[in-house]
Amino acid sequence: MTTATGAAPTARPGGAAAPAFDLKGALQTMVREGASDLHLKVGRPPTLRLHGDLVPLELPSLRPEELRMLAEQLLPPPQLREFVEVREADFAINVPGVGRFRVNVYQQKGTVAFALRAIAHAAANIRDLNLPPVLEQIAMRPRGLVLVTGVTGSGKSTALAAMLQYMNERRSANVITIEDPIEFVHRDQRCHINQREVGTDTATFAQALRRVLRQDPDVVMIGEIRDLETLEVAMKAASTGHLVLSTLHTIDATQTINRILSFYAPDKQADVRFQLASALTAVISLRLVARSDRPGRVPACEVLVNTEAVREQIRDVSTALNIPDLIREGSVAYGMQSFDQSLMDWYSRGVISYEHALFNASSPAEFALRTQGVDSASDTSWQDFQQGRTGA
Repeated sequence: MTTATGAAPTARPGGAAAPAFDLKGALQTMVREGASDLHLKVGRPPTLRLHGDLVPLELPSLRPEELRMLAEQLLPPPQLREFVEVREADFAINVPGVGRFRVNVYQQKGTVAFALRAIAHAAANIRDLNLPPVLEQIAMRPRGLVLVTGVTGSGKSTALAAMLQYMNERRSANVITIEDPIEFVHRDQRCHINQREVGTDTATFAQALRRVLRQDPDVVMIGEIRDLETLEVAMKAASTGHLVLSTLHTIDATQTINRILSFYAPDKQADVRFQLASALTAVISLRLVARSDRPGRVPACEVLVNTEAVREQIRDVSTALNIPDLIREGSVAYGMQSFDQSLMDWYSRGVISYEHALFNASSPAEFALRTQGVDSASDTSWQDFQQGRTGA
């Protein structure tokens, strides 16, 4: 973790000094406008991601020497060595009076580039984030594997932090997090929270994982499941009485389960299916959708809870996964919901447009029919879902 300051003036050919790029000023603009990311690339002005769109700032295009100097100033020594060796690195910075940011520095076309993401000083409330209330119940489960999934920038880390905060306010637990880098800083309330950052508090992700079960955790939060070793530690911990929270870069619950199974050879599939069926608690998948009522985005959220019906289907090697049907069947009793149900809820409340809802729908044709009031006679899940939302 480091602190960002402005860079010194950069010399131009001929000796004239040019104004250096003002990182702090760009970050202040980023926070003021409510942007999620700041992109820095040679030959382009600093660019914000604002409500999902890329918006260039009215600043000069960045020069190679500016970004090279910025990397030398910002990168902590371990990450600087990593960047020199592998041409990319992750770390976090604090900017006094502005905020905290997750940073990825990488090389493209032989020049340095940055992607900076704003991190809230404190984790937000689950309901303030417009996430389904069932996440509160999932956060209080005593054991099992909870996976939050989605593409980059879909709100996975924010949702995980909100679940940890909910838990921190309501139960006594020893929480160990392994992150690269630490994003949200959690203060002990009812929980005893230890946050370990790769490169600062532990040499490697793998090393921290190998020892985490010796640290008497009740809850383990793993920043991301990246490989087989991480997955096996996560499932072992979940199967031995711990609550394990982590993320995967998958788009929905079906792809999440298939991705986990794909880590293993075909001859191990039966054993892995049985282990996953026992360990899994829930899969929460996120997509951020632009609002139509005001600037901003809301989360479309698919929630799969591992009921007995879900467990049976995961275990059965001979049966193809039919997760969407299981989610529909469990929408009322277990708080499950599909992306399309979530999108329909936002659309019916006038929060998102029909075009954005249709674009993000898992089954656009079916979604279009639903908006016209055309329902399958055998499928009452949409009516049940709406009644559950309204309390009818």
